[in-house]
Amino acid sequence: MNTGKPTTQFYKRSHFVTHLPEDYLYAPSHFWLREESENIYQVGITKFASRMLGEMVDHAVEAPEGKIISPGDVLGWIEGFKALSDLYSVMGGKFLNANPELKTNVLLISKDCYGAGWIYRAEGKPDPLVMKVDKYKELLDVTIDRILEKEKHEEE
Repeated sequence: MNTGKPTTQFYKRSHFVTHLPEDYLYAPSHFWLREESENIYQVGITKFASRMLGEMVDHAVEAPEGKIISPGDVLGWIEGFKALSDLYSVMGGKFLNANPELKTNVLLISKDCYGAGWIYRAEGKPDPLVMKVDKYKELLDVTIDRILEKEKHEEE
Protein backbone atom coordinates (compact mmCIF):
# COMPACT_ATOMS: atom_id res chain seq x y z
CA MET A 1 0.00 0.00 0.00
CA ASN A 2 1.26 3.44 -0.95
CA THR A 3 1.67 5.68 2.10
CA GLY A 4 3.25 9.02 2.81
CA LYS A 5 3.61 12.12 0.67
CA PRO A 6 3.96 11.38 -3.04
CA THR A 7 6.77 12.79 -5.14
CA THR A 8 5.34 15.64 -7.19
CA GLN A 9 6.07 17.69 -10.27
CA PHE A 10 5.62 21.45 -10.10
CA TYR A 11 3.25 22.86 -12.70
CA LYS A 12 2.55 26.50 -13.52
CA ARG A 13 0.68 28.07 -16.41
CA SER A 14 -0.67 31.62 -16.30
CA HIS A 15 -2.20 32.05 -12.81
CA PHE A 16 -2.63 28.33 -12.12
CA VAL A 17 -0.02 26.62 -9.93
CA THR A 18 -0.04 23.10 -8.50
CA HIS A 19 2.10 20.12 -7.59
CA LEU A 20 1.05 16.96 -9.45
CA PRO A 21 1.80 13.59 -7.84
CA GLU A 22 4.11 11.68 -10.20
CA ASP A 23 2.82 8.18 -9.52
CA TYR A 24 -0.85 9.04 -10.06
CA LEU A 25 -2.73 8.58 -13.31
CA TYR A 26 -4.87 11.37 -14.75
CA ALA A 27 -8.06 11.30 -16.81
CA PRO A 28 -8.85 13.85 -19.53
CA SER A 29 -11.88 14.77 -17.37
CA HIS A 30 -9.47 15.97 -14.63
CA PHE A 31 -9.86 13.05 -12.24
CA TRP A 32 -6.82 11.33 -10.75
CA LEU A 33 -6.27 7.69 -9.85
CA ARG A 34 -3.87 6.35 -7.22
CA GLU A 35 -3.25 2.62 -7.06
CA GLU A 36 -3.70 1.56 -3.42
CA SER A 37 -2.94 -2.09 -4.05
CA GLU A 38 -3.11 -4.32 -7.10
CA ASN A 39 -6.08 -3.18 -9.25
CA ILE A 40 -7.62 -1.13 -6.39
CA TYR A 41 -7.63 2.62 -6.91
CA GLN A 42 -8.61 5.73 -5.04
CA VAL A 43 -10.11 8.36 -7.35
CA GLY A 44 -10.47 12.10 -6.84
CA ILE A 45 -10.55 15.34 -8.75
CA THR A 46 -7.42 17.25 -9.67
CA LYS A 47 -6.49 20.68 -8.35
CA PHE A 48 -7.46 22.08 -11.76
CA ALA A 49 -10.97 20.59 -11.49
CA SER A 50 -11.23 21.82 -7.91
CA ARG A 51 -10.32 25.33 -8.99
CA MET A 52 -12.88 25.28 -11.81
CA LEU A 53 -15.61 24.16 -9.38
CA GLY A 54 -14.64 26.57 -6.61
CA GLU A 55 -14.89 25.88 -2.91
CA MET A 56 -16.78 22.64 -2.34
CA VAL A 57 -20.40 22.97 -1.26
CA ASP A 58 -21.83 19.43 -1.43
CA HIS A 59 -21.54 16.11 -3.19
CA ALA A 60 -23.21 12.73 -3.46
CA VAL A 61 -21.81 9.40 -4.58
CA GLU A 62 -24.90 7.46 -5.62
CA ALA A 63 -23.36 4.23 -6.90
CA PRO A 64 -24.03 1.27 -4.60
CA GLU A 65 -21.08 -0.72 -3.30
CA GLY A 66 -20.33 -3.65 -5.60
CA LYS A 67 -21.86 -2.01 -8.70
CA ILE A 68 -20.15 -2.97 -11.96
CA ILE A 69 -18.86 0.24 -13.55
CA SER A 70 -17.50 1.31 -16.91
CA PRO A 71 -15.53 4.38 -17.92
CA GLY A 72 -17.89 7.34 -18.30
CA ASP A 73 -20.62 6.03 -15.97
CA VAL A 74 -22.07 8.75 -13.76
CA LEU A 75 -21.50 7.79 -10.12
CA GLY A 76 -22.88 10.92 -8.49
CA TRP A 77 -22.35 14.66 -8.50
CA ILE A 78 -20.17 17.35 -6.95
CA GLU A 79 -21.10 20.96 -6.32
CA GLY A 80 -18.66 23.79 -5.90
CA PHE A 81 -19.34 27.46 -5.29
CA LYS A 82 -18.81 28.13 -9.04
CA ALA A 83 -20.28 25.04 -10.72
CA LEU A 84 -22.01 21.66 -10.46
CA SER A 85 -20.55 18.59 -12.16
CA ASP A 86 -21.22 14.89 -12.51
CA LEU A 87 -18.78 12.46 -10.91
CA TYR A 88 -17.63 10.01 -13.56
CA SER A 89 -16.12 6.59 -13.44
CA VAL A 90 -12.62 6.62 -14.86
CA MET A 91 -12.35 2.85 -14.55
CA GLY A 92 -13.90 -0.38 -15.61
CA GLY A 93 -14.57 -2.85 -12.82
CA LYS A 94 -16.37 -2.73 -9.50
CA PHE A 95 -17.28 0.29 -7.38
CA LEU A 96 -16.03 -0.31 -3.84
CA ASN A 97 -17.02 2.68 -1.72
CA ALA A 98 -17.21 6.44 -1.32
CA ASN A 99 -14.90 8.33 1.01
CA PRO A 100 -16.81 8.37 4.34
CA GLU A 101 -14.89 11.44 5.57
CA LEU A 102 -16.54 13.62 2.92
CA LYS A 103 -19.97 13.19 4.53
CA THR A 104 -18.90 15.49 7.35
CA ASN A 105 -16.12 17.46 5.63
CA VAL A 106 -16.68 18.01 1.90
CA LEU A 107 -14.02 20.76 1.98
CA LEU A 108 -11.35 18.01 2.01
CA ILE A 109 -11.93 17.76 -1.75
CA SER A 110 -10.58 21.25 -2.31
CA LYS A 111 -8.22 21.46 0.68
CA ASP A 112 -6.44 18.10 0.14
CA CYS A 113 -7.56 16.97 -3.31
CA TYR A 114 -4.62 14.55 -3.81
CA GLY A 115 -4.86 12.99 -0.36
CA ALA A 116 -7.68 12.89 2.20
CA GLY A 117 -10.06 14.45 -0.36
CA TRP A 118 -10.31 11.32 -2.52
CA ILE A 119 -13.91 10.68 -3.60
CA TYR A 120 -14.31 6.96 -4.29
CA ARG A 121 -12.50 3.63 -4.54
CA ALA A 122 -12.88 1.06 -7.28
CA GLU A 123 -11.37 -2.25 -8.29
CA GLY A 124 -10.49 -2.95 -11.89
CA LYS A 125 -8.64 -1.34 -14.75
CA PRO A 126 -8.25 2.38 -15.49
CA ASP A 127 -9.91 3.81 -18.59
CA PRO A 128 -7.49 3.47 -21.54
CA LEU A 129 -7.61 7.28 -21.90
CA VAL A 130 -5.90 7.92 -18.54
CA MET A 131 -2.36 9.25 -18.75
CA LYS A 132 0.80 9.72 -16.76
CA VAL A 133 1.73 13.09 -15.28
CA ASP A 134 3.77 14.37 -18.26
CA LYS A 135 0.88 13.86 -20.68
CA TYR A 136 -1.53 15.42 -18.18
CA LYS A 137 0.68 18.52 -17.99
CA GLU A 138 0.44 18.77 -21.80
CA LEU A 139 -3.37 18.51 -21.53
CA LEU A 140 -3.38 21.27 -18.89
CA ASP A 141 -1.28 23.49 -21.18
CA VAL A 142 -3.82 23.13 -24.00
CA THR A 143 -6.82 23.52 -21.68
CA ILE A 144 -5.49 26.65 -19.96
CA ASP A 145 -4.44 28.20 -23.29
CA ARG A 146 -8.01 27.69 -24.57
CA ILE A 147 -9.45 29.37 -21.48
CA LEU A 148 -7.05 32.31 -21.84
CA GLU A 149 -7.87 32.65 -25.54
CA LYS A 150 -11.61 32.63 -24.78
CA GLU A 151 -11.15 35.28 -22.08
CA LYS A 152 -9.10 37.40 -24.49
CA HIS A 153 -11.86 37.27 -27.13
CA GLU A 154 -14.54 38.12 -24.54
CA GLU A 155 -12.60 41.25 -23.57
CA GLU A 156 -12.41 42.51 -27.18
